[in-house]
Amino acid sequence: MSSSTGDKVKGKAEELKGKAKEGVGKATNNPNLEAEGHADQAKGNARQAVGEAKQTVGNVADRAADRMNDAATNLRRKTD
Repeated sequence: MSSSTGDKVKGKAEELKGKAKEGVGKATNNPNLEAEGHADQAKGNARQAVGEAKQTVGNVADRAADRMNDAATNLRRKTD
């Protein structure tokens, strides 16, 4: 599993855990547990965003490498 995928999966799990805590906190009238749930959701969303950013950076780097390889191939063809 790539680093970006791992971050997205862990982030989603943290978000879901937070939603569960929030729900239990509301159901039991426990504002501390409800607040913990909100915090877990925020952490999960942030981790998912990190995973998305890593994936985007990786995609940009891959495209740049492809373009450099294409340019090198074209240059070799011109000099042959």
